[in-house]
Amino acid sequence: MKYKNYILICAGTACESSKADEIYRNLMKELDAHKLLNETQVLKTGCFGFCEKGPIVKVLPDESFYVHVKPEDAKELVEEHIIKGRRVNRLLYNKPCEETNVAKKLDSIGFYQKQVRVVLRNCGFIDPEVIDEYIARDGYAALEKVLFEMSADDIINELKTSGLRGRGGAGFPTWRKGMFTKDAQNEEKFVVCNADEGDPGAYMDRSILEGDPHSVLEAMTIAGKTIGANRGYIYIRAEYPLAIHRLEVAIKQAKEFGLLGENILNSGFNFDIEIRLGAGAFVCGEETALLASLEGRRGMPVPRPPFPAVKGLWGKPTLINNVESYANIPAILTKGGNWFAQFGTESSKGTKVFALTGKITNSGLIEVPMGITLREIIYEIGGGIPNGKKFKAVQTGGPSGGMITADYLDTPIDFDNLIKLGSMMGSGGMIVMDEDDCVVDVSKFYLEFTVDESCGKCSPCRIGGRQLMNYLEKITNGEGTDEDIRKMRLIGHAMQMASLCALGQTAPNPIISTLAYFEDEYMAHIHDRKCPAGKCQKLIRYFINEKCIGCTLCAKKCPVDGCIKGEKKQVHVINQEACIKCGECERVCKFKAVVKI
Repeated sequence: MKYKNYILICAGTACESSKADEIYRNLMKELDAHKLLNETQVLKTGCFGFCEKGPIVKVLPDESFYVHVKPEDAKELVEEHIIKGRRVNRLLYNKPCEETNVAKKLDSIGFYQKQVRVVLRNCGFIDPEVIDEYIARDGYAALEKVLFEMSADDIINELKTSGLRGRGGAGFPTWRKGMFTKDAQNEEKFVVCNADEGDPGAYMDRSILEGDPHSVLEAMTIAGKTIGANRGYIYIRAEYPLAIHRLEVAIKQAKEFGLLGENILNSGFNFDIEIRLGAGAFVCGEETALLASLEGRRGMPVPRPPFPAVKGLWGKPTLINNVESYANIPAILTKGGNWFAQFGTESSKGTKVFALTGKITNSGLIEVPMGITLREIIYEIGGGIPNGKKFKAVQTGGPSGGMITADYLDTPIDFDNLIKLGSMMGSGGMIVMDEDDCVVDVSKFYLEFTVDESCGKCSPCRIGGRQLMNYLEKITNGEGTDEDIRKMRLIGHAMQMASLCALGQTAPNPIISTLAYFEDEYMAHIHDRKCPAGKCQKLIRYFINEKCIGCTLCAKKCPVDGCIKGEKKQVHVINQEACIKCGECERVCKFKAVVKI
């Protein structure tokens, strides 16, 4: 090792927003003050994944894993750990044994134990803005192999052996898409990376690009060699400034190293990549809408066939994959398709990256082998539901997916099983809900999103989505009827069958899945005019019970004059007609005399 110590700082978007850059500057300042910069290197890396514990600082070679680090902790970290060799125990995630003073290594932490990092292999380990560090971890070895040792058919056969399926949500075999584009007859072809990640709570692609941009550049160059293309485009939403910056740095460095541009590695092959910024329209995640936007037109889907592999960007054959799909390819070609196929299930090989969020103890970015169960993810990796609450459901696939209940926690996760349960893999969002969440309200939230993001081109999506929204609003307002449930099912199935693109086809999924598993909760809203979870504001009632001592605090804090009445030292009463259901009375009462029903 060149340096005695290495300090790795998570510098993904989440940790950057929590002053990771200031932590870096303070560490450099302290090391400089002690004249230690010649023996300790400080690196800003991509996301470690354990977002719940950020900002994270890891020290090598002893692998001390510090969490919730603040800029003011830099002085203690340098003086204690670097100079005196004593860990700062208060910042360690896993406190060391008092007798041995040995902290547990990263792979012994529960959050990481069941993870298999293929796509995220470099995230948290290298400085994404230094190409030498990517090369040191087998970076661009696959490209060299492809340029000098493999034919296009060899590459496609290796991908076929791996069993890699598209990680954007559809799960189409990656090798087959490549073969179709390769076989298309045209002098000009294109490679496109779909980095337009727009699902609520999803940040898989963004984190990959922030932590390991060269893996995507290498894969796209390999794809260009495979199909006979000389130009690629990365379509990424403009609201990802850090990912865009690191892509720009990576493209510049790759060109300087002769790994991108003219005559790559003196092989005679030319390939260049451009970044194109999207405006953040969710529908542009659909490949034909994305291509329209790339061409400078309004992002709206078109009927298929012809598929982009035959007629795509500017009418030319175009290979489109998402970020995660591309990031797998260098590892597959370096280690072999059989190596990748050892992970996963018979129909879904390899690993999958998920953004684990919601009512979960350990939220963050995880990569697990296909076939792992939801129970393992939620309770072993995620650490279970916080505050002693009961698990209610997990939404997979973002607004396009469905909710899966506790009855199916032991189902192996793969493309086919999730569809059987009425959900889908999607790009990898996974939102956990507990007993305090209302499935009707959650469905309404997702539908609001898809209605707002619909391009409006086809009537099943444009009209059907709005009609479903109207019924959900009726139900959450206490005005729903049994007939509304019947109509929602009919409209949902019509949208699935007739919508032009996947946005409209999958928009009803949250409603259809919750009606399958939680119909009784819908009935409570309709028949009892009550929200069991206490989330739907217009169905909530606040009452003051006999615990009230008449302190008048609730009346003073209530924003509606005269809503809460009562004499001092007497039980107060809430005027239900005037109450706006803000919950302020419940929050300020010290005697738990205000109850919500």
